Amino acid sequence: MRSISTKLIVAFLSIGIISVTIIFITARWNTRQEFISFLMDQNQSAIYTSLENYYQQNGSWDGVENLYGGHQMPGMGQGQGQGPRSDMMQSFTLADSDGYVLIPSAKFKTGEKLPKTELDLGVPITQNGRTVGILILTRQQFQGSQRELEFIERTNLTLLYGALIGAVIALFLGIFLSRTITRPIRELTKATHAISEGDLSQRVTVHTNDELGELGNAFNKMSTELSRSVNARKQMTADIAHELRTPLSLILGHAEAVHDGVLPPSKENFEIIREEAARLENLVNDLRTLSLADAGELSIVPQTIDPAGLLQEVASLFQYQTQKKDIAIELDIASPLSPLEVDPGRMTQVLTNILDNATRHTPEGGRILISAKQVRNMVELAIQDSGPGLPKEEAERIFERFYRADAS
Repeated sequence: MRSISTKLIVAFLSIGIISVTIIFITARWNTRQEFISFLMDQNQSAIYTSLENYYQQNGSWDGVENLYGGHQMPGMGQGQGQGPRSDMMQSFTLADSDGYVLIPSAKFKTGEKLPKTELDLGVPITQNGRTVGILILTRQQFQGSQRELEFIERTNLTLLYGALIGAVIALFLGIFLSRTITRPIRELTKATHAISEGDLSQRVTVHTNDELGELGNAFNKMSTELSRSVNARKQMTADIAHELRTPLSLILGHAEAVHDGVLPPSKENFEIIREEAARLENLVNDLRTLSLADAGELSIVPQTIDPAGLLQEVASLFQYQTQKKDIAIELDIASPLSPLEVDPGRMTQVLTNILDNATRHTPEGGRILISAKQVRNMVELAIQDSGPGLPKEEAERIFERFYRADAS
């Protein structure tokens, strides 16, 4: 049984059948007991009324044992009017007001003095507010007439039909609910297979706000991020190829030109080759740093440093580049500044990346401002340039992996 839909159907059906069976058994037993209790109350009332009428008519219990002995009373025949039934589950004992047996039963004999415990369980028969006798009923096994037995059987049959109908309803309800519950799972499975085959555009329709709806939203978010990541990696591969191709082309071009005698083997030409090789080495080192960061193995060695000294050192690295483009690089360092607990190498790497970008996009005659100020218990570092900047919607994405505002 591998299908979750089948498992749910079986679960719903099992719960339905068990519940209906318990209800059927309980209702059947209660129906029989309530019907028997009804007949008992009816018969008790008839016996009590018959004995009360006898005493009222005769003024005493004289001869009652002859008339009612064996419990054969006038009107007690089966189905005769409203008299007590001789075939009922009750027999009775009649005692006088002093507790002596007048009408015996299987349990007590005529003239026997009944114990107080038995008398307390009896029903007093009164005349003009005076107790003249005590009726003690004894439960017996229910026999029942043919019609009464048929009534109980018809009731039980009705309950059985109701139980079967309930089981069928539980089956169809289980099928409907299982298909409804598993539909999002089937859609997710289908979309997952499509993604595994390379179709990253897959999205599922979210039908509910429950856990399955949350799962669908999470899948759609995962699919979107996966698609974006794949596209970014493709773009990164193209960027890496482009960045590596430029220094390689220059190195090969100058090396071949010197080899073929097109260019003289001068210091200037070798310096160009050396500079491009160093640039290539920096690119490779950046890729290695990126791979270490992805693997969670990028080493960090924190040290206590002076923020002002860090910024002055970083600014000095770009003096030559900014002078070539006639760009003014300025420092605005507030005092005092709290010491920083950072990795100097990594901080330098971050700041030089930002400054390199600022140098590329600041026009000739422009300005780059490096500033630092104390903000409560933190130090805020900022780099501002006079370049064209970015639109707001682009600026919000600058920290996304591999993102570039200008894809060209």
